[in-house]
Amino acid sequence: MRSSSLAAAVAALVAAANATSNTSLADVCTVSNVQDALPSNGTLLGIDLIPSSVTVSEVYNASSSTGTDSSSSTTYDYCNVTVSYTHTGKGDKVVLRYAFPSPSDFDNRFYVAGGGGYSLSTDATGGLAYGAAGGITDAGYDAFDYSYDEVVLYGNGTINWDATYMFGYQALGEMAQVGKAISPGFYGLSDDTKIYTYFEGCSDGGREGMSQVQRWAEEYDGVIAGAPAFRYAQQQTNHVFSSAVEHTLDYYPPPCELDKIVNATIAACDPLDGRTDGVVSRTDLCMLYFNLSSIVGESYYCAAENSTSLGFGFSKRAEGSTTSYQPAQNGTVTAEGVAVAQAIYDGLHNTTGSRAYLSWQIASELSDATTEYDSDTDSWELDITTSLGGEYVVKFVELLDLDNLSNLDNVTYDTLVEWMDIAMVRYMDSLQTTVPNLTPFLNSGGKLLHYHGESDPSVPTASSVHYWQSVRSIMYPNLTQEASIEALQDWYQLYLIPGAAHCGTNDLQPDGPYPEDNMRTMIDWVESGVTPTHLNATVSSGEYEGEVQMLCQWPTRPLWHDNSTTFDCVTDEESIATWTYEFPAFLVPVY
Repeated sequence: MRSSSLAAAVAALVAAANATSNTSLADVCTVSNVQDALPSNGTLLGIDLIPSSVTVSEVYNASSSTGTDSSSSTTYDYCNVTVSYTHTGKGDKVVLRYAFPSPSDFDNRFYVAGGGGYSLSTDATGGLAYGAAGGITDAGYDAFDYSYDEVVLYGNGTINWDATYMFGYQALGEMAQVGKAISPGFYGLSDDTKIYTYFEGCSDGGREGMSQVQRWAEEYDGVIAGAPAFRYAQQQTNHVFSSAVEHTLDYYPPPCELDKIVNATIAACDPLDGRTDGVVSRTDLCMLYFNLSSIVGESYYCAAENSTSLGFGFSKRAEGSTTSYQPAQNGTVTAEGVAVAQAIYDGLHNTTGSRAYLSWQIASELSDATTEYDSDTDSWELDITTSLGGEYVVKFVELLDLDNLSNLDNVTYDTLVEWMDIAMVRYMDSLQTTVPNLTPFLNSGGKLLHYHGESDPSVPTASSVHYWQSVRSIMYPNLTQEASIEALQDWYQLYLIPGAAHCGTNDLQPDGPYPEDNMRTMIDWVESGVTPTHLNATVSSGEYEGEVQMLCQWPTRPLWHDNSTTFDCVTDEESIATWTYEFPAFLVPVY
């Protein structure tokens, strides 16, 4: 009897698959089909869909926005669907857009892409390369055209909490819920068809991924989070820290001097990992064994240049870009310049010496410390990072509708700690995104792949390590270190990428590897049970171009064999200790 039932079930699945493959895009891409596929109101708690808002259009021979497939000649056909909903009893309106692949290409997957900076993703096609439907949301504040920092305040002193929670985590979770609910009906599948759901993003996209793990655990099977810009209170305020160091020490180094300090550090620390290849694979060994003061007196030269800076994408609109002139710079590294670099790498402490936050790894570019040339005084002056730091302080902390801090008069390290403290309490349940108890995600069978460039100059790499440590300590408090690490690796894995910068390769360490097929790794893990032990990364330039390096899973670290092409993943307690921080400057835990 059981055999007969199983045969019938298999036959039904085969019949459904055949029916789907024989159905054309034109057959399913109709308003009536989408309306019929909408879940009835009351099915999704708090969400009332608006059937009359449905629009559709067929799209043929389109390219996918997926990063790993962006240079591919492969094209895709899909149905572009728009539908709106309101929150029950609220009277608001949220617009969703979906890209449903042709029935023959659909592999029962749903894909959510992360955005960047203060913006959610505005392209729904990222999943097409994986046979997945995908979606985007306007979050109720027209996120297709406005970044969140543009709408966070209604006016001075009044926070737009609806936009804050929607940007923080709610909008993406609701968009995924609706999209997953529509998918079976859209393709004529049974309502209980398993739709594998994935998230992929970096920077704030990585934070968004973590927000889904923490807030919408049951909705996702696999989440890929790169360099998450979480812990907003500390992360964003920290972008003012470099300027505060220069202001406090009253030294504003020419950019060329800082560049020399960083490049000399890279050259000195490169061999410590066992291979001289222009890549600092072990910034921890650099911290342990390299003294920045050894660079004092080394000469530097940079030609005059005009440059345009777009920042790190924390503002959607192009008006945030700046153009500057730098004269030729010729000199030697000063003790004052090294003191600035050392203070930045040491991280923020209050005036009594208590640590408030971690910092960028030594050998990372000191982007936030870049000074501005004043042609009138022929001198280098303070240049406060705008959208990354200054705007965050004035808008999110001081609640003033301004774009940047005008100066750092009367600002001390204690001031920065106070700003962090205010923002941490204010946005603890929205933008901090550091809930360490991921039990619901674990219990639902979710898999989390977390990666971070080791020389990231925007989001400190140790920020990711600290969160991993928080999750391990909260979820496995009674296990030994070895047992807790093993338990965590079954579903949550962290990888540091040697030499990599923020969500990409590093111009200062161009011979470093970078992972290119994380989604394939995740799909194999979720759907085929192939648990990764290393992360596949490829060198894209230089002497080692094309070399594939299987990255070490944290907390093991790479150590090369006598300048060869092979390395071991080793456990080094002394170096791991350099990644471990406590923050006694705050009276509440910082996860």
